[in-house]
Amino acid sequence: MGHRLSKIVTRTGDAGTTGLGDGSRLAKDAARIEAIGAVDELNSTLGAVLAEQLPATVADCLREVQHELFDLGGELSIPGSSAVSEAQVTRLEQAVERFNADLPPLKEFILPGGTRAASQAHVARTVCRRAERSLVRLGAIETVGGPARKYVNRLSDLLFVIARVLNRTAGCSDVLWQKDRQRA
Repeated sequence: MGHRLSKIVTRTGDAGTTGLGDGSRLAKDAARIEAIGAVDELNSTLGAVLAEQLPATVADCLREVQHELFDLGGELSIPGSSAVSEAQVTRLEQAVERFNADLPPLKEFILPGGTRAASQAHVARTVCRRAERSLVRLGAIETVGGPARKYVNRLSDLLFVIARVLNRTAGCSDVLWQKDRQRA
């Protein structure tokens, strides 16, 4: 592969627009750019999760997700293109089932917390939900691929389960929400 990003400072965005993969330009606050940015933020947040000590199965899964999120960003940067497939959505569903299989069933809501790694996974989950809202917002005005929306929805489920796995692996309990606890 050649040097694709040999020039970093281009000054082409100084007027408040940015270029898409098809050569067109949009305002930096356009819904499509917001969605691209939200997916990029999610990918960066997963990088922070991956900086933690993780079981190999979790780390491998999240590294694969990072590549697929980059594919999703590419899909969003070329209107009308498709890079995320139903097979990728199915893979996430299978990962949710696999990671969830050994967890105790939830009888209460849980709060984000526990170990640092689990807490980072919960942050990633909330960033994922924001990215999902950006895709929905974009889909209200432009076409967004069905697999792309499904992928981000399933990913938030996976991150929830991974947070629980990380707590359990570390010997830490889920932080249970207490509905009627006494207020001090």
